Amino acid sequence: MRLQRGLLITLTPPLLLALPLTLALLGEGGLPVAKGDWLHWRGPDQNGTSRELGLPAKFGIDQPGQNHLIWKAEGIGCRSTPLVMNDRVYIINKVSKGLTEQERVMCFDAASGKVLWEQRFNVFHTDIVSSRLGWTNLAADPVSNRVFAHSTSGVLYCFDGTDGKIIWTRSLTEEFGRVTGYGGRIVSPTFDSDLVIVGMINSSWGDHAKGANRFVAFDKTDGSIVWWCELPNAIKGTYYSNPVVAVINGERLLITGGAEGGMHGIQVRTGKLVWSYTFGANVINASPVVDGSYVYGMHSEENPEGKEKGRIVCLDAAQIKDGQPKLVWEHVGEYEAGLASPAFADGRLYVCDDKAKLFCFDGKTGAKLWRFPYGRLARGAPLIADGKLYVFNVNAEMYILQLAGDKAPKLLHKQFFRNPEGTGFIETNGTPSVDKGRIFFGTAADFYCIGTGQPPKLAEPKAAPGQQQAGVGGEADAKGQPAAQLQLLPAEVTLKPGQSVRFRVRAFTAKGQPTDLPSEKAAWTLPTPPLPKGAKTPPPPLDAVLSPTGELTVSATKPAQQGYVEVQIGTLKARARVRVAAQVPYEQDFEKVPLGAVPGGWVNTQGKFFVAELEGSKVLKKVTNNPAPPFARANAYITTPDATGYTIQVDVRAARVRNKLPDAGVVANRYTLLLDGKETADEPTALRLRSWDAMPRIDVGVPFPWSEGKWYTLKLTVDLVEGKALVRGKAWLRGTPEPAKWSIEFSDPVPNRTGAAALYGYVPNATEEEAGSDIYYDNLKLTPNRQLAGN
Repeated sequence: MRLQRGLLITLTPPLLLALPLTLALLGEGGLPVAKGDWLHWRGPDQNGTSRELGLPAKFGIDQPGQNHLIWKAEGIGCRSTPLVMNDRVYIINKVSKGLTEQERVMCFDAASGKVLWEQRFNVFHTDIVSSRLGWTNLAADPVSNRVFAHSTSGVLYCFDGTDGKIIWTRSLTEEFGRVTGYGGRIVSPTFDSDLVIVGMINSSWGDHAKGANRFVAFDKTDGSIVWWCELPNAIKGTYYSNPVVAVINGERLLITGGAEGGMHGIQVRTGKLVWSYTFGANVINASPVVDGSYVYGMHSEENPEGKEKGRIVCLDAAQIKDGQPKLVWEHVGEYEAGLASPAFADGRLYVCDDKAKLFCFDGKTGAKLWRFPYGRLARGAPLIADGKLYVFNVNAEMYILQLAGDKAPKLLHKQFFRNPEGTGFIETNGTPSVDKGRIFFGTAADFYCIGTGQPPKLAEPKAAPGQQQAGVGGEADAKGQPAAQLQLLPAEVTLKPGQSVRFRVRAFTAKGQPTDLPSEKAAWTLPTPPLPKGAKTPPPPLDAVLSPTGELTVSATKPAQQGYVEVQIGTLKARARVRVAAQVPYEQDFEKVPLGAVPGGWVNTQGKFFVAELEGSKVLKKVTNNPAPPFARANAYITTPDATGYTIQVDVRAARVRNKLPDAGVVANRYTLLLDGKETADEPTALRLRSWDAMPRIDVGVPFPWSEGKWYTLKLTVDLVEGKALVRGKAWLRGTPEPAKWSIEFSDPVPNRTGAAALYGYVPNATEEEAGSDIYYDNLKLTPNRQLAGN
């Protein structure tokens, strides 16, 4: 067994390869699947069903080898759906407690339960608590034997499925301003057409500075970006609806709920938004299911019309008018079903409402066929296999029901899971998966494999499943079809000053299938970026040289910038985003940045910070008039996530408003040193070191009486010493001598080895009616630690 602790997180630069199109080994679901593998969290057909036969109608949990319990991994729990590939089972979960608490991905031998490998990684830049770690589901590609995970901290991992080796990573938070999900609401990755596709709420730079629900597709080979898609309408919050892939009217679509109350269809290979349907006034958390051209979605939030909460809709995505699919049927205000996702089998839709009542509907008409209560609270989705339905409630129970078509089901078994730490129950939030006659699932405490021991057998396919995730044969033949859209690869790239990249152009039909490029000559340009909100002058185009063949070389003398590359062939255009990120060493006094703007190349800064004038000088100011969490508390990321071995220093100043001070700080290697503005009669203001906002994995503070209206200098450095991180910070009144000693020194046994430098600001007293406390920053310096030997 290969076991790695204290995982080194690195950002592998994209290799800028062309997007491959692996269309071989496609199964019934249109995904490259091995027989019986469970690669999507809702199964091979992405609808919560399996053709497996001979599955248990009851089981025990105490003695492996008895009562259909094949094996049990005690003390290893999970809250999501196990992934099964090539006789191996993969899960994501939390591990350890306190200072050594982390998240991890694990691999088991499916037959024996032996742990084959695990990879652990730290939690940072998130307000999600430890009980919600491992919320997302894994995705996989059996052709390359790779497993993809979206961590709570926003790092997208690509693992080798055999030994757990990390092939590439992308830090969605530090690179693209991904917003942490409230209560664990994070979207799982989806794999299809050699792409790893992830949805998120983010605020980056330029045309992505506005907070929005976006999807990004990465090349499975190297993690380079293939496309972005922005969903319409204003976001309502974070969400966790996980997409499914279906071919409808010959068009391969990613279908998903969104953060603004809608259902959306997006071309898988291009990111083109094909249709949207708004049916909620808040976020959509439940994943959709598809049968033929029918798309089923639901929620338990408010409705746009202001009626009672909850809605179930059936849409015909083969009939699109004005960018919206036709509504076939709906139930409005009758069922609050937004936390657990549905299943679809044999023409019937199975829906779990939030209070653990199971409903069955006729898929074509929406008629309710029956109702079955199975607890008090639901999170996990149902599994349908072998004529049975398996489902968890949250309160430590799994129900196994014998389905009877349109008639109410019969209860076969109810299993209670004891809390190993004492009385009460253990949470059961997950969904089971199936492979070769075995069912895999986890509770918050343990992981189980059950089965009857009979030889694996699959039911014969019933009538053709319509176009539900049809394979290549479900798409129209694109040979000879004219190009209707272009794509630049990479769609977004981050460079160092002086670095070069060659862009490649691909063409697609109107329905998103690859086709030949138009015959006209390509024209390459560096367009002027749009005017940012609050700025008075537009940013300049990229300071770079662009060749007639699409090779870009950015200026070696400009330390950070951002802009676009555009290509036009005939009447078709495509645009790519280019960021030149600051490198250590780096200095910024903001004097050359236009008022209302932000420094070029910074991420998650525009709209949350801006350059202002203060006492005759330019400084960076935190936005203080928006109480929404992503605006009230934010990191302005400066470098790339692979930065390490550096010191960050900046001057900060704050104002007291309504008798409250804000928090202001700096970030290095994913550790935050801040002036803590909270104060009471017993606890004055402090200088504090943190890494995980929601949990005190690291929370070290010393009293530091600081006042409004005065400038203070903050300094934070991180050194990796003998497998640990030595984190040191200090603060002093600007203009006075720097203290010889560090105010805080901390040794982290599970170190953050890399991380983007950032400025931190939190304005807790902002309201919609009144602005909160101002924070100002000036004289930023990033210095390599080799220059600090004397310290």
